[in-house]
Amino acid sequence: MGFLATAVSGRKSSGVYERWLELLNGMHKSKAGPTIDLLAAFRVSAAFACMRHIAQGVAQVPFKLYQDYDDNGMQRKRVARDHPLYDVVTVKPNEWQTSFEFRETLALHAAMGNAYVYLNRYRGKVAEMIILDPCRVCAEQEEDWSREYKVRGRNGQEVRIPASDIWHVRGPSWDGFLGLDTLRIAREALGLSVALEESHANLHSNGVRPSGIYSVDAVLNNEQQKKLVDWLKTQATAGAGSPLVLDRQAKWISTTMSGVDAQHKETRDHQIEEVCRFFGVLPIVIGYSGDKASTYASAEAMFSADKAQTKDPWYTRIQESADANLLTAEERKQGYYWKFNANGLLRAVAKDRAEYLARALGSGGAPAWMTQDEVRQIEDLDPLGGDAAKLPVSAQTPKPPTQG
Repeated sequence: MGFLATAVSGRKSSGVYERWLELLNGMHKSKAGPTIDLLAAFRVSAAFACMRHIAQGVAQVPFKLYQDYDDNGMQRKRVARDHPLYDVVTVKPNEWQTSFEFRETLALHAAMGNAYVYLNRYRGKVAEMIILDPCRVCAEQEEDWSREYKVRGRNGQEVRIPASDIWHVRGPSWDGFLGLDTLRIAREALGLSVALEESHANLHSNGVRPSGIYSVDAVLNNEQQKKLVDWLKTQATAGAGSPLVLDRQAKWISTTMSGVDAQHKETRDHQIEEVCRFFGVLPIVIGYSGDKASTYASAEAMFSADKAQTKDPWYTRIQESADANLLTAEERKQGYYWKFNANGLLRAVAKDRAEYLARALGSGGAPAWMTQDEVRQIEDLDPLGGDAAKLPVSAQTPKPPTQG
């Protein structure tokens, strides 16, 4: 046994067994009281919105297989539609999911820590991809670094699957093998959010927050109380905005938001921001802007920040994982690679993008620093070659004098 293997005692594992033990032992119980499981997390609107934002952000962008190739000395790329995996990934991963639905579920699981996809092969080729419930998967890494996945079916039967047949997409990881469990890490933030939701719901369900109090300077007997209640109900059904006629020496005291209510709202607002921090999502993109106006100069700037801070890391994570797990070493040498085409997300900033690229080509008299082919590459277009591969000369750049 080598030094590194000796340094790591035992195996690393995570799955349905450990999660059930944690739930039974209360390890997912937050200090605020509620136990945080998957269903409880989904009930926190901010958490569900963050997960949905990440999942739909991955699913809505085309994910295609490309190949770089040499064309008479010019580097070109093409969409590899003739590759056996192209239709499986981009059209129909399995019998019941579309490509959009598949990638949405994949990203949703990965945002919670780990996503597992079973690669069902036929004659050595991947014929379909089946997303596994992470709660039914136990991922193990042995002392020699070999990996194995145990999957428990709905009938309770356990199946061992080799690592070569599992596409494992990890979220941020500490040990490099398993993604960090988002529910465990964000337990207190989610627990407080659930507790606040429940306490406020109980407050309203118990009817302890009337819109106002009708006060009289007298002691009413049962008959008088009944008549007063019936009269108030009549006034209440008169319609919104109708004047309320008060009896002699009666007072109507409106119950506006108290300091406790204001503190409750402030705490809930803070929890929204806390949950967003755990998922790496900007609060404004899930519909929360707080008490302050947006700090972004425009909607375009907000979309750009969201793409750079939240979506691009997930695109890169899934792209590189797909290259490593879905392609062979020989196919990677042949120039095959997976890529999200996220340019469509920036169509809202087309004007700024066009101005930038125009300046790169020398618009306005400034020296050009990009060729037309380099600009076309940014836009996922094939190069043209010839003059398009040369740095353009600005129209306002003085030309050297000709010798006559």
